[in-house]
Amino acid sequence: MNIRPLYDRIVVKRIEQQEQMQGGLYIPDTAKEKPQEGEVVAVGKGKRLEDGKVVALDVQVGDRILFGKYSGSDIKLDSEEYLIMREDEVLGILVGPAVKKSKAA
Repeated sequence: MNIRPLYDRIVVKRIEQQEQMQGGLYIPDTAKEKPQEGEVVAVGKGKRLEDGKVVALDVQVGDRILFGKYSGSDIKLDSEEYLIMREDEVLGILVGPAVKKSKAA
């Protein structure tokens, strides 16, 4: 991927969470909610303040983050889908191993 976000923007790849369906129901992809967890794949230089100083971002490449349902803009690069958003749209950084979620019937 060749993209360098500007200023306080970040590029995020959504993390698809594996859900096991019980009862044999099939839910088409168009009816599923998009995951609100992702991995940061590129970050900008930082936020520019009014006095011209640049403040480094808190998120780094490789961080797993949480973001709002309607955050960012969808982009497609090299047949892969990504989100590009501002750092202030990030709700939090996940720490620790990934946990697989499963739905109970």
